[in-house]
Amino acid sequence: QVQLVESGGGLVQTGDSLRLSCAASGRTFSWYAMGWFRQAPGKEREFVAGISRTGGSTYYADSVKGRITISRDNAKNMVYLQMNSLKPEDTAVYYCVADGQTMLVFAPLDAAHVDYWGQGTQVTVSS
Repeated sequence: QVQLVESGGGLVQTGDSLRLSCAASGRTFSWYAMGWFRQAPGKEREFVAGISRTGGSTYYADSVKGRITISRDNAKNMVYLQMNSLKPEDTAVYYCVADGQTMLVFAPLDAAHVDYWGQGTQVTVSS
């Protein structure tokens, strides 16, 4: 069992930056590729970013590429999502996920392969 707890969400203005954190506990953190999904009101959940078990490979959704960076610290059991140049369309609940089936991340994480989800943290970007 892995517990994921997100933090760092909030209300910001267009163009601002925000860093989300995800603290993992339980089974060995480095066994899992990690990622972030988000879900806006009335919309389907979508993949945002993913990072491999060692951090050697990452993948981003086209909508966030160049503005968002995912990173992880296996010594601290933490994964981060640095979000810059935020836009109103980034408004959503952001979920941290752990994927035990994926080794290298060269494509969006498949939600069907996600083993654990966090409870989510709200990000609201005002125009």
